[in-house]
Amino acid sequence: MMLADIAVGDTVTVEHVGGPRAFRRRLMELGLLPGTRVRLVGVAPLGDPLELLVRGASLSIRRAEAESIRIVQVAQGTMPDSSPAASPARAS
Repeated sequence: MMLADIAVGDTVTVEHVGGPRAFRRRLMELGLLPGTRVRLVGVAPLGDPLELLVRGASLSIRRAEAESIRIVQVAQGTMPDSSPAASPARAS
């Protein structure tokens, strides 16, 4: 499955970043590495670009570029890196 195929609110894990070498390098510099969780936050009114939440930062890429990023579905509507271990403990 490719990143361009997911719906708004879906959280996925990057499996492989493809495309031209300079493009891959730039995305990886921005934190889009294999194993990273990504959430699709929004899509522009005409369907391009896509707004992603990557490691707490907002990133916008074109749909054509998202077609070169292979992903694995994680969950619908969960935030990246949200796990019980990451949440502060609540006092009872």
